[in-house]
Amino acid sequence: MPHSLLSVIGVGLWTVALACTQAVTPVDLPGPLRDQVRDGRFGVVTSLRGLPLGVRDGLQRLFGSLTLDIVEPRAEFQVTDVVGTQGLPARRLVAAGCTIDYCLVYYERGGAAHTWHVALFHWTPADTRFEWGGIAPRGLATLDDVRHAVLSGGIRAPAGVW
Repeated sequence: MPHSLLSVIGVGLWTVALACTQAVTPVDLPGPLRDQVRDGRFGVVTSLRGLPLGVRDGLQRLFGSLTLDIVEPRAEFQVTDVVGTQGLPARRLVAAGCTIDYCLVYYERGGAAHTWHVALFHWTPADTRFEWGGIAPRGLATLDDVRHAVLSGGIRAPAGVW
């Protein structure tokens, strides 16, 4: 009996490991947006308060939350689903930058599956809309790193959870 239980657990873990290594389709950045990311003069944003209000509202809509569920860079957040970190925001801003009409935001999302995401917003004082985004590589430290990942095809299709 214990041997068969271990076999079932082993097969289950192997299946999960295999699923996690499957190639995920990169998300292509449409040409006009590619030009904006490549050629835009992005000013570095180091705080959530530095993002335009419309972009903060857009992030909140993207997250599907009643509040802006993200903290400042280097602040404590819910890194895992371990008891003790619950109640903290689930996301942390890592890097961001804005041009006169676009904002690129890179953040990490904690919980059971720790992931990194990038979102591109078109914004004006009258209207803000989510344009493009997906799952990004971990460890990008600067806005230039994020732009390089976006332009090199390093962003994958989002899993539905932002």
